Amino acid sequence: MTETVESKKEKEEQASEQAANGNVSDGVKMAEEGREMSDDNVTESDVEKHSEESRESNVEELNKKSKTESENEDFKKKFYYLAAEMENMKRRTSKEKENLIKFGNEKILSALLDVVDNLERTVQAIGSEEDEKIKNIANGIKMVHGQFIDVLEKNGLNTVEAVGKPFDPRFHEAMAHQPMEGKDDDEIISEYQKGYVLNGRLLRASKVIVVKN
Repeated sequence: MTETVESKKEKEEQASEQAANGNVSDGVKMAEEGREMSDDNVTESDVEKHSEESRESNVEELNKKSKTESENEDFKKKFYYLAAEMENMKRRTSKEKENLIKFGNEKILSALLDVVDNLERTVQAIGSEEDEKIKNIANGIKMVHGQFIDVLEKNGLNTVEAVGKPFDPRFHEAMAHQPMEGKDDDEIISEYQKGYVLNGRLLRASKVIVVKN
């Protein structure tokens, strides 16, 4: 009786295992069939759609890259422009500073030229006097005149060369023309008023008489 019951239990367990194994096999089989059906359902339209999406994605990436490169190029241009402007401003500032140093006292020196002219006229007027007192005064004025000229030259002021030189309209002003044997045309033979340049810039033209044969 006991053996019959145990044999019956073993048969039931074996039947259960076989049923379970059968279900698993059926599940695997159904999954494989599902995959096959899924693969069969992928159409040419799906492939084209995927390709189009890929192309659009690539185009978008290229556009972004192109935009970034364009922005970088614009930034470079603006940077170079600003750098050039800064360099130009630096040069202009340096030039203005240089001119201020060279010509900042131009008005004062120009006004002092009248004083120099008066000192020279006074020396010429009394230089030929025989009176000792007047000679002493003339010598004193000459000394002051010399000191004055030294100060002006130290500040960049120099006289314009005139007598014996060819006429140059940049530095000379012709007051009259005069024929003269042995002299070339446009040679300066006399000077009415001295001319001056300040650090190479004309401050006052020399007033002269020029040969015209």
